Amino acid sequence: MHELSIAESLIGILVEEARNNGIVRIKKVKLQIGELAAVVPESLAFCFELVSRETVAEGATLEFESVAVVGFCDKCDESFEVRDQFFLCPRCGGPVFELVSGRELSVSSIEGETGEENGANQSSCCS
Repeated sequence: MHELSIAESLIGILVEEARNNGIVRIKKVKLQIGELAAVVPESLAFCFELVSRETVAEGATLEFESVAVVGFCDKCDESFEVRDQFFLCPRCGGPVFELVSGRELSVSSIEGETGEENGANQSSCCS
């Protein structure tokens, strides 16, 4: 289960971003996960809950956004969404020259509390 190592890396990123942005408690993390990233969101959420204990991210919720697989055909000079893992250009039938998206695993936003004025302020940041 590689989701455990992903969750551990995610905690490292979150702790650093919280420190850099004055966040004392992270409430929500939005992640973009490409359809080819081979990440099971439920497993990642479970692992995140375990490794976030006693960190600034303890109790934070994870929101997942799926990123479609998009290919680029150099013959047609066109990008297109790959469906059903059919990696051929819909226009000319040639093989995908380049994958434009679909392998990502990234933090798109972090929401948390800054701790200022009795912890009432909220902050958002992105990595």
